[in-house]
Amino acid sequence: MRSSAQFVARCALILYTLFFIDGSKGQRQCTEIDYYYEYTECDSTGSRWRVAIPQNPGFCTGLPQPVRGTECTFSCRAGEFLEMSAQECTQCAAGSYSLGSGIRFDQWDAMPAGFRSVATSLGNDPKRDAQPTCNSSSWVPQGNYLESNRDECTVSLIYAVHLKKQGSVSFEYQYPDKSLLFEFFIQNDQCQEMDQSTDTKWLQLTNHGEWGTHTVNLKSGTNILYWRTGGVVMRSSVVKPVLLKNIQIEGVAYTSECFPCKPGSFSRIPGSSTCESCPRDTYSGHGASSCTPCNATTEYAEEGSSECKNRPPCSKKDYFQIHTPCDHEGKTQVIYKWIEPKICLEGIFGAEALPESGEQEECPPCNPGFYNNDTATCSPCPTGMYSDGLKPCHRCPAGTEPILGYEYKWWNVLPSNMKTSCFNVGNTKCDHMNGWEAARDHIHSGAGSSDNDYLILNIHVPGFKLPTSVPSQSVTEFGRITFEFETSCMADCEFYFMMDINRKSTTVVQSWEKTQKRQTYTHTMSKNAAVSYTWAFQRTNQPSDVRRYINDVARIFSITVTNAVDGVSSSCRACALSTQPSSSACVPCPPGHYIDTLTRKCLECPRNSYLEPHATPGSDACKACGPASRSDKDHRLCYSDCHFIHTEGNVTLTFDFSPLGSAGSLMNGPKFTSKGTKYFHMFNISLCGGQDRMAVCADNTTDMSVSSSQKEKAEGSSAVKTFICQSTIIPASRQGFLAALSSQSINLADTFLGATVDDNLEGIKARPDLFPQKSKKVPDINFFFRSFEGTSSCESGRSTVVTLHCNPDMSTKGELSVPSQCPEGTCDGCTFHFFWESSGACPTCTVRDYHLIEGVCKGGQQDMLYVWTEPKLCIGGVTLPDKKTVPCQSMEFWVHLGAGTGIFTAVLLICLTCYFWKKNKRLEYKYSRLVMSANKECEMPVADSCAVMEGENEGDMEDEVVYTKPSLLGKLKAIASKGNGERYENVQLNSSHSKALVWS
Repeated sequence: MRSSAQFVARCALILYTLFFIDGSKGQRQCTEIDYYYEYTECDSTGSRWRVAIPQNPGFCTGLPQPVRGTECTFSCRAGEFLEMSAQECTQCAAGSYSLGSGIRFDQWDAMPAGFRSVATSLGNDPKRDAQPTCNSSSWVPQGNYLESNRDECTVSLIYAVHLKKQGSVSFEYQYPDKSLLFEFFIQNDQCQEMDQSTDTKWLQLTNHGEWGTHTVNLKSGTNILYWRTGGVVMRSSVVKPVLLKNIQIEGVAYTSECFPCKPGSFSRIPGSSTCESCPRDTYSGHGASSCTPCNATTEYAEEGSSECKNRPPCSKKDYFQIHTPCDHEGKTQVIYKWIEPKICLEGIFGAEALPESGEQEECPPCNPGFYNNDTATCSPCPTGMYSDGLKPCHRCPAGTEPILGYEYKWWNVLPSNMKTSCFNVGNTKCDHMNGWEAARDHIHSGAGSSDNDYLILNIHVPGFKLPTSVPSQSVTEFGRITFEFETSCMADCEFYFMMDINRKSTTVVQSWEKTQKRQTYTHTMSKNAAVSYTWAFQRTNQPSDVRRYINDVARIFSITVTNAVDGVSSSCRACALSTQPSSSACVPCPPGHYIDTLTRKCLECPRNSYLEPHATPGSDACKACGPASRSDKDHRLCYSDCHFIHTEGNVTLTFDFSPLGSAGSLMNGPKFTSKGTKYFHMFNISLCGGQDRMAVCADNTTDMSVSSSQKEKAEGSSAVKTFICQSTIIPASRQGFLAALSSQSINLADTFLGATVDDNLEGIKARPDLFPQKSKKVPDINFFFRSFEGTSSCESGRSTVVTLHCNPDMSTKGELSVPSQCPEGTCDGCTFHFFWESSGACPTCTVRDYHLIEGVCKGGQQDMLYVWTEPKLCIGGVTLPDKKTVPCQSMEFWVHLGAGTGIFTAVLLICLTCYFWKKNKRLEYKYSRLVMSANKECEMPVADSCAVMEGENEGDMEDEVVYTKPSLLGKLKAIASKGNGERYENVQLNSSHSKALVWS
């Protein structure tokens, strides 16, 4: 089509009149080559006019007058075009094609007219000038297809089309790498986005090398089509771009000309709606009706070529070797073959000859589960029998059952349940090429037709079958695949391992770049479903149509799949027996039960232990949960019930982390890539609870085959449901995507190891030095998690430590943070550290956390008040007792009582002093009288009798008087008498019969 019909409607009639009136006499009469026809805009009645538009205004005169045109809804059939002179549909000539009411873009040597590539930075910060960093990002024509950018810049491919009626747009695409986001949407002429369902906006991932088709309906009027790509966070240095080809738009009212076939294609008959590709070893130019053969001796051409190429001399890169099936003597022959299609020349200078075939080698043994049936081939053992591959099949003993699966470690031929293929980036398949070749003790990538081919190896597992004694309700692992591999590369090769569950969408599980040493990788299957495992090897992702890196190779030495429903058996395992007498039939155990090796009965695992998946029979199959953890009722996993008890000395602290909630979230950042893309990392953490309270991370950009209900249940290949997970978030931006994007969800922890105040548990170390040092009047609690799923950088899996710190000044939800030195949450990429500071991490309050304050006594009443001991380092638990008022005695009463008691005591002491003083005087008097009587007996004759003085008791004279301890008054008198020179001692006075007195 020519120029816009809107321009025609406004200007055509005016131009025609002016040229007719003002034409000079010297101008020649216009011919058909001097003008072309266009239709005006349709009026309200649905009619329009056909007008002639000069090629060069003013160069000629006598343009045809406007005439009434066809109806606005008129269109021609496919293979026809509207001949404007007669306004009739005419067949396209040979060498051209027409879609009738559509247009197609299938040649991408240059950007077609009307297409624009516009680059911006995804998630630009308005204060950041990131635009210059994305100037080099664009969609690039690559001959047969368009290639997108490989960075995180947002690049939009834009095309505007005006439809006269409702139509559609369809295109083919390759979208193998979810590191890029790819969306297709439509805007109207007001730049308003049309209503679109999610599955038409976000495109599904495709298998490596395969093309997907996408079709969207269009409304009449102006439609602006956008193909938009943008990176999230490039984890890999090698990013697979989006490829686009064969864009077809239906709904234009008519086409006024046919489109010539592009070089390398042809249309043999008139009225063609498509052009065919030229066969191999032929070529064609622009608008060809047939293809021209190349010189078969010296030239060759790929399918759809626009020219022939000279055949190079043969080299070692042009042939490969295979092994024949084993013969009856157990021998195999080495066969050398040319890579097909053969493009090299033999017998010329510098050409390599094909090595001689036929050398015999010993056949490798059969793989486990197979046996040699004397027919030179390995056959699978019958149901219920097993073999190690070296011996004949044997039936499993009574009380045992075969272990199903695949175990491939010998590769004389490709197993029957494996398929191999080769996909070329520009084309669909590599003709006559095997993607992988068997080589006795390994299988290796094939030659391919070019270095950027995808060499595909696939194995399909229709489902998994657990051993009879293992209940499916109690396991988290239905099967696993393990393979041993290595890569050797000179270029930027990449090796992929992918999976497709229930044939919905292929996702990359793991990838490796460049040369990799021999290693083993294991992936577990957490649900019972049909799955296809795929390995893909690409020598380089740069466009290439030659083989320069033929020696770059990937080798797989062994592949093992456990519990495959259609697998074979290489051994038997003990099972639980029926309780019926004399029965040797295997029976399933209830969830959480193991098989006792002595009784062969099912016994439940001990309390707070979990049953290890696919463990051997015996009590060792039950593993104890870690500290402060418990198991669910089916003994599938261990988890924290939000309670923790710590005892130190005679103090016991009880913690209840329920106020923290079952899950916490942290969005750290923002961060910016080298191209200016702003992104965040979102962490979801499930601290407490079992399977029903796991954290969920889900992508909202890929895997659109997952329904909304599945997303809510965290099902599908893009959803991650575990204890701790991480997603990459790109916020909504006017310059980028219009809604926040969540992508690249990964599992950080699927196993809870335990909680403890120690900094080390099962080899995982907490790092308190990574966080600000705070007072630890209450010990920090460390929650230890682990994910056993290995990655290329973490072969033993990832581990996580969540440290809970008591801060009574914060809310119960608190604040979750990552180390400032490691803003990604990890310093080594394998161990993650989180610091959760909250009042909810404080211990439960007890009676020791408050004390009593007694108020003053007023009016015979006293207040008793209980208050928390400061600082308060507890939450919940006991509450403060209510304030109490008790009766009391005032202070004045006690003062009076004390004064009275003191006066009474003083009077009593005075009375006692007087009493004892008087008594002492009497004793002193008696003593002096006795002394005087004794002195008189020494000086004068003894009297016949002694008178007794009045008041003296006669009995006193007869009794023995012993004075052993003087009174206080006596001691004072003794001291006074010593001062007068008198010296005497206390003596013992007997009765009148005493014979002597002793004086000192």
